Amino acid sequence: MANILVTGGAGFIGSHTCVELLNAGHDIVVVDNFSNSKPEALKRIKAITGKDFKFYELDILELDKMDKVFKENSIDAVIHFAGLKAVGESVEKPVEYYHNNITGTLMLIKAMRQNGCKRIVFSSSATVYGVDNPVPYVETMPTHTSTNPYGYTKVMIEQILTDVCASDPEWSVSLLRYFNPIGAHKSGLLGEDPNGIPNNLFPYIAQVAVGKREFLGVFGNDYDTPDGTGVRDYIHVMDLANGHLCAVDYVLEHKGVEAVNLGTGKGSSVFDVLHAFEKACGRELPYRILPRRAGDIAWCYANTDKAKEVFGWTAKYGLDEMAEDGWNFTKNNPDGL
Repeated sequence: MANILVTGGAGFIGSHTCVELLNAGHDIVVVDNFSNSKPEALKRIKAITGKDFKFYELDILELDKMDKVFKENSIDAVIHFAGLKAVGESVEKPVEYYHNNITGTLMLIKAMRQNGCKRIVFSSSATVYGVDNPVPYVETMPTHTSTNPYGYTKVMIEQILTDVCASDPEWSVSLLRYFNPIGAHKSGLLGEDPNGIPNNLFPYIAQVAVGKREFLGVFGNDYDTPDGTGVRDYIHVMDLANGHLCAVDYVLEHKGVEAVNLGTGKGSSVFDVLHAFEKACGRELPYRILPRRAGDIAWCYANTDKAKEVFGWTAKYGLDEMAEDGWNFTKNNPDGL
């Protein structure tokens, strides 16, 4: 079993992945600055798994502190989640996004290199496919037409890690391009709890369901899709967490770089997700149609063949289970974590 450094381990996907890593017998070291997460998530990880782990509250931009983490722990591999992730905000604050996500990753790579750690699983995104590629997205497609600075940070970091691999064949890199994670841990102890107004559909619906928000804003109902709303590949966060477990096992055994989609291979519309959540919580939820958002596309879903071939991984859960588990977390934690 390995000792895995998890950057951004208190966040939504990070915390669920920490649970999977610990349950699989790995040791973890978590780094987070709580810019979009809460310390309570770490307590919940311990409660679910019954296991303890080391935690450092720091920013990955701080090279000296990151170096210290590696010096104090024998790290076998890194899963890198830490980064700003709101598409709309990235359009308003491009400099902050490029600095935080790209410079932060460069500092992490430097710390890894200084300490002889050359295995990394990177939290990338389907946004790298941009607007010109046809669905379903395949890993071999070009990735240089992202529609926003957030997406471009993912494109650039993928390129940086690919170049690092080319310069040193001892490196092992897994670029996980994931689609739209929703749902929560079955226990109801962990789920998505963003700070401020949610940027993602699912936590927004959840806040409407508990009466925190008056209605769901649906951005555009005139797309070329079956019901006019945007179609995305929603994936249960526990399926995604399991995908990271497979990626860690892969980088521990292989060299080189692999980009892999993590999705279900099926698209669901905004209304599909809304209706699944209504079914889970047992009532209709109010919504309003609003203008389209800049940078949004009509269709986005994965070709998932490579994940099956390379990792032996496929998504297990459907939309109903995503909604049920998400509602279970929301009703047990109406004020979040």
